[in-house]
Amino acid sequence: MTATLPAARTPTRSADRQELSTRLLGSAARTSFDPAVDIDWSAPIPEDLYGLSPEWSSLYGTPLWDGLSERQRVTLTIHEYCSISGVGIWFECLLMQLVLKDVYGDDPAQPHVQWALTEIADECRHSVMFARTAQTFGAPSYQPPPSILKLGKAFAARGSGPAAYAAILVAEEILDIFQRDLMRDERVQPLTRATSRIHVVEEARHMRFARDEVARRTPRLGRWALRRHRTEVAAVAAIVADNLVQPQVYASVGLDPQQAKAAARANEAYRAKLRDASSGLVAFLREVGLIGGSSELLWKRAGLA
Repeated sequence: MTATLPAARTPTRSADRQELSTRLLGSAARTSFDPAVDIDWSAPIPEDLYGLSPEWSSLYGTPLWDGLSERQRVTLTIHEYCSISGVGIWFECLLMQLVLKDVYGDDPAQPHVQWALTEIADECRHSVMFARTAQTFGAPSYQPPPSILKLGKAFAARGSGPAAYAAILVAEEILDIFQRDLMRDERVQPLTRATSRIHVVEEARHMRFARDEVARRTPRLGRWALRRHRTEVAAVAAIVADNLVQPQVYASVGLDPQQAKAAARANEAYRAKLRDASSGLVAFLREVGLIGGSSELLWKRAGLA
């Protein structure tokens, strides 16, 4: 299916919730995908194409990258994409819980509830798509470590309001910029490009709704609630940025996982890519008031602002 890509950015001013939900439901009816049939899972995997754009590799520009053969670079980027996709599955599972909890008990005849259910259905397909991508590439099912899984579970249980929707944006908007680059790069595997395109088209609607919820709800927060929500969002941003590429990825090309992880954390080229990808989100959250005060320092320490 062909589709015009929706704009990645939306106005700060909130729209009428039900009117927006109705428009998003119409968009989903016109342009949605079924990865099970819209991706050719039987197509061969080219041996000379990257899993992601090499400039997006966490080691690009480092001595470790320079020491890899071309074949190793291809292998590394495939595993990096599968790791990022695995983190995507983790966060989509959290997202679905947050959204479902938010509309629990609301009138299902309301467009915003029907939109929430549509979004959850999208995320279910995306998670299966990412899992099947790793399987097709022959990569492990990468996930964050147990400590992060535990934190995520706690946030899914307790997170609510602007912080919940802003947390959704943290993962989705960074991945949106990342995947827009990948889907247009002919050096990248067809499977990567296909999954990226599907995710970009459908997540644009999710981001539109989440931005509106953040813009609509944040002004209602009191002083102390605002401080708490700012801290929660900054913490989520730091955790997501640090866990996109799991250390086990580097073992796929014979590198020491901890040494390579340290090199990635110190890699200014990679940090700059993440900062650029999050710049629109940071500007939006700062404008609506969810970045400010001491949370500014947390974003800077995470390397995202």
